[in-house]
Amino acid sequence: MTDTTLRKTPLHALHMELGAKMVEFAGYDMPVQYPTGVLKEHLHTREKAGLFDVSHMGQAFLAGADPAKALERVTPADVIGLKSGMQRYGLLLNDAGTIKDDFMFTKLDGEADMYIVVNAGTKEGDYAYIADKLKGEATVTTRFDRALLALQGPMAGRVLERLSPGIDKLTFMHVVRADVAGCPAIVSRSGYTGEDGFEISLEGKDGERVARALLAESEVLPIGLGARDSLRLEAGLCLYGHDIDECVNPAEATLMWSIGKRRKTDKDFAGADKIVGHPPAKKRVGILPIGKAPAREHTQIADKSGRVIGEITSGGFGPSLNAPIAMGYVETAFAADGTEIDLIVRGKPMPARVAPMPFVAHRYKRAS
Repeated sequence: MTDTTLRKTPLHALHMELGAKMVEFAGYDMPVQYPTGVLKEHLHTREKAGLFDVSHMGQAFLAGADPAKALERVTPADVIGLKSGMQRYGLLLNDAGTIKDDFMFTKLDGEADMYIVVNAGTKEGDYAYIADKLKGEATVTTRFDRALLALQGPMAGRVLERLSPGIDKLTFMHVVRADVAGCPAIVSRSGYTGEDGFEISLEGKDGERVARALLAESEVLPIGLGARDSLRLEAGLCLYGHDIDECVNPAEATLMWSIGKRRKTDKDFAGADKIVGHPPAKKRVGILPIGKAPAREHTQIADKSGRVIGEITSGGFGPSLNAPIAMGYVETAFAADGTEIDLIVRGKPMPARVAPMPFVAHRYKRAS
C-alpha cells in the first residue's frame, strides 16, 4: 500500500507538525514515535500523561429493539447485565468459538443504542459479520469518521479535569457524554496501557482542537504506536492478530473472565461446549527471558529437554522493568508461574521462566 492510498486520521496534519515518524498500520498512516523517542514516551506515560491518537479504531453504534440482547448472539459477554453509563470488554467469537476480535461495548446513560469500538485492522470485517449475524434484530451504523484520543497516565485525571470539569469523578469503565475543551465527546475512563486514563470519542472535525488543548498542558506529551505497544505488553494486554486470533479460544487465551457468569452457566454462545469445563491444551502466559536479549514474536519455546512446547506471540523490551518481557502460548503442563523454559533464539536455547502478568501493576481508578 502506497502513502497516497493510506488512510489518514483527523490528527494527521498535527502528527506531521509535531515531527512524528509515520508508518503504515492497519491501512493508516500512523505515528510510531515523535522526536522524544519511544523510551522516553513510554516512561513519560507511566510518570505523567501521554496522548495517543487511536482514531484508526472502528467506532460504531448498534440500534434495534433490544441491541444488548442481540449483541449476545456474537459475544459470550454479559451484555444484558451491563448497567447504564458503563462499558465492558468483550470477545467477538466466530461460529467455532474462536476469537474473531476483542472489543469494547458501552451502554450510554439514557440512550437506546449501544456504542462499540473494535480493532482497526479488522473493523470492516467485524461490523459486516455483526450486521449479518444480527440481521432483523439490530443494525450497525459505523462512524469511522470520528476521532478517538487516549489520554493515559497517573496525571490524566487532573489534566482532563481542567478541560472538562467534573470528569475526574469517573471511575474505571464508567462512560459519559461530556464537553472537552468545548467539544461534545463520549468519555470513558479506560485505556490500553494499564495506567489510569481516558478514551475520548469526538466528531472528526473536533479531534485536532481537543488534541492541541491537551498537548498544551505541561504534563502531556504525544505518544506513538511504539510506546503504545511496550506499555500494553507490560500491562499483559493482548494485541489482536498476535496474542489472540481465530486460532485460539477464550480458555486458551486466559480470557475466561470476559465471559459472563450467566453465559457460562447457560452455555448459550458459539463453541461453549468446547470451552466451558474443558481444560485447554495450551495457555497464554507471561515470560521473562533471563538476561538482556529480547525474544521476539514467533520465537519457539522449548522445555529443558529441547522439545518445542509453544511460541512467543509478543516480545520486546520493558522500559519500566529495564528488562526483556514477552507473552506467548505453552502446553498447559508448562503454564505454571516459575516454570523454567528455553527460548530458541538463532538456533540456541536462551533460558527464561514463566511469569505472572501484568509485568507492571495496573493502576486503574476503581470505585471505592
